[in-house]
Amino acid sequence: QVPVKFDSKTLHIPTYSAEKLSSMKDLDWNDFLQRICSLLGSTEKNTGAARSKLNLLCYLCTVVVYKEVASRLIGSQLFAILIQQLRAAANWDIRAKVARVIGLLALHTSELGENVPVSEAIILLTELIRKNFRNSKLKQCLLPALGELLYLIASKEEKVEHPRECWVVPLATYTVLMRCLREGVRH
Repeated sequence: QVPVKFDSKTLHIPTYSAEKLSSMKDLDWNDFLQRICSLLGSTEKNTGAARSKLNLLCYLCTVVVYKEVASRLIGSQLFAILIQQLRAAANWDIRAKVARVIGLLALHTSELGENVPVSEAIILLTELIRKNFRNSKLKQCLLPALGELLYLIASKEEKVEHPRECWVVPLATYTVLMRCLREGVRH
């Protein structure tokens, strides 16, 4: 995908580097995370709010490619906010960017707690792909995130001596994925 750029002047949070985020003390980290979640979880519907969310999501795309940052963020309340935005956002640009952040988190995280709502994200991505199956542009945004989540849980379950079913993958996900592969969308 095209590299993302963000405008640090219009971002309503400090634009810390990934190195700075990795070394933050818990109190500073929690404050920073709270500000991100507040901005992303905002229910304002105007154009400025949508632009602000897109800008924040672009910033997140640039820092979640670092393992330490991705691992801290995927285990935080941010992941639930991302799922909420994927479900509720009326703007497809925001949904596409949220899916990209989720996919990058899944790709770059080194830790995955059992309490991370990965199954909920998989179910939602599956449903969005199924409902918009003929929209190939949208599928190209959603499928990589779905694939990264599936790979993440498969690799984590493979490392566990006695795998438990923490992250359930519904049959519909496999059906949608196979249908996409048969139809020629390959990621």
